[in-house]
Amino acid sequence: MNLASTIAAHFNDHVLATQDSAETLSSPLVRAIELCFGCVTNSGKILACGNGGSAADAQHFIAELVGRFERERLPLAGIALNTDTSILTAVGNDYGYAQIFSRQISALGQPGDVLVAISTSGNSENVKQAIQAAHEREMRVIALSGKGGGAMNALLSADDIHLCVPHDRTMRIQEIHILLLHMLCDGIDTLLLGDPA
Repeated sequence: MNLASTIAAHFNDHVLATQDSAETLSSPLVRAIELCFGCVTNSGKILACGNGGSAADAQHFIAELVGRFERERLPLAGIALNTDTSILTAVGNDYGYAQIFSRQISALGQPGDVLVAISTSGNSENVKQAIQAAHEREMRVIALSGKGGGAMNALLSADDIHLCVPHDRTMRIQEIHILLLHMLCDGIDTLLLGDPA
């Protein structure tokens, strides 16, 4: 086993995934930044959800909004829907795991809010139901996926934004997702505060 060549292959694959994503996702990412900026500057909030590693990404993203990213600013309104264990276990027990996010969106979502829905495959049932609930609440959706987008493709409206990483390997998709979320944060801050010095 040659660990050095395995490590080099990972770095090379990551670079290629980043380059491919830059070519296909830069334009929709600009639209996603503008959507989030418009939301948080017009008394809206950003809700985010995902499972597993995507749950961690959703939580990370919202922490950057409510806390700060790289520059000081006022907190921005955001909620990670996968962080309240009492809600998750109550809804999961009483209604089923597929409704753990949609139930919260029905309670908290308002027209003008944005849902950031993260699923590497695009097929997570609870994320799919979250998208449907967001539409019922007249919210727009920014979907992060990979592997061609899966079932998410059929659920997204023309007003939604799909950041589908052009890769089939879960770890690469997750790596690009966190990059996209960091660029969302930086873009929002740039629109709020101007270009960094």
